[in-house]
Amino acid sequence: MTFISATGLFLIMAALAAIPSASVALVVIRSATYGTRDGIAAALGIVAGDLIFAALAIGGLTALAEALGGLFTALRYLAAAYLIWFGANLLHTIRKPADMRGRRAPKGHGGLAVSFMAGLLLTLGDVKAILFYAAMFPAFVDIPAMTTPDIALVAVITVIAIGWVKITYAFAGAKIARLSIRMPFGSAARAIGGGSMIAAGGYLLIKS
Repeated sequence: MTFISATGLFLIMAALAAIPSASVALVVIRSATYGTRDGIAAALGIVAGDLIFAALAIGGLTALAEALGGLFTALRYLAAAYLIWFGANLLHTIRKPADMRGRRAPKGHGGLAVSFMAGLLLTLGDVKAILFYAAMFPAFVDIPAMTTPDIALVAVITVIAIGWVKITYAFAGAKIARLSIRMPFGSAARAIGGGSMIAAGGYLLIKS
């Protein structure tokens, strides 16, 4: 890969990662609800999913991904179920601003592993992403001529371009949560967030 192609790939991946989406909403709400670490864990799960898709695209395994469509459909159902459950739990645990001053995470937290898996499943639930990668990479690299260093560079670009954007959203979500503790719109924000998660889960089910 040339410097220009690597830079172009980085910029386009970072720009796409920054576009508001279900994954961005998951990172922000997970961070705002349970803390920055959970937001970062969800972001890392998203990065892991993108790395899997990038590997499939580079390896020319688009046909295999299509053959495993049933598996990806199952993953989409799991992601949808989690989003709906998470949104419903968020609505159920709405409290007055004063009640949110404690450091204990709301019931249903599940830990960092759950946050990571949520990001991973949400990403893998969109099987069309593999087609996107398969179509995008040829514009920046000659896939048949890729060497091991080229593949490693693509992996690094994917991690940094997507990871730093999503992690930035995680820190932003945590900051918003801290600022809203003493503000009257805290409960309303949680209600909107919970409704958004349920809507995103429902959208995934419809797509399935």
